[in-house]
Amino acid sequence: MFLSLKPLPPPAFGTPDLRLPNELRAPFHAHLGKLREHYKSMGWAQRVGFGERAAVIVIDLARCWTESQYQLGSCIDSVVNATCRVLTAARKTGVPVFFTTTDYDPNDPPSPHDGKLKLAIESDDEHLFDLDPRLEHQSGEKVVRKKYASAFKATNLHEMLTATGIDTLIITGVSTSHCVYATCRDGTDSFRIIVPAEAVGERCEIMHEVNLLDIDIDLGDVMPVEEVIAWIRKNQGFGLTRNI
Repeated sequence: MFLSLKPLPPPAFGTPDLRLPNELRAPFHAHLGKLREHYKSMGWAQRVGFGERAAVIVIDLARCWTESQYQLGSCIDSVVNATCRVLTAARKTGVPVFFTTTDYDPNDPPSPHDGKLKLAIESDDEHLFDLDPRLEHQSGEKVVRKKYASAFKATNLHEMLTATGIDTLIITGVSTSHCVYATCRDGTDSFRIIVPAEAVGERCEIMHEVNLLDIDIDLGDVMPVEEVIAWIRKNQGFGLTRNI
């Protein structure tokens, strides 16, 4: 049965060693499609749509993730480029932009979760948590420094969003299965979640695809980046024009 499926190209992002074998990609996506249809038949995967006021949340596109020579990095240029397109549209129309990065402090007491990954961070490596310069961070765009996967946990992001009347979050960045997913999970009970598909990613292909499907089924709307940009442009002036 699988032999009749048309081969699919590998994703434009990620780590080559963590991609699906080419012969498994088409049947894997076919199976995900069947899963989606099964969930839809049970009433899941409804559309939440856009609300009245949106903000763009860019998750962890800092150098340690966007530069593949570093421990946490991988080739995610396509994700950065797609995010930059969303940012350009948002800035032209007054839609607020928030960035996140890790609030790294080597003096933090270790947590149980720290035992899952041995970070190779030297004392002079704190610059790795600076935003990727391709994002062209603008004056007035808030950078949320976080200790945890979710952009909401132990930060004041929720308060800033609600104080400015935001009801829709356009979420981009990395990693789909970790910080993007956690932010969508924590945000979905208060905000409409919109994820431009090409503007999120991670090092592992299967983890990305499974979690992106889960987001679309349960947490928000995953849609092509072109549709998100078109909506932003159509609704120019709907966003807040003052800086955050």
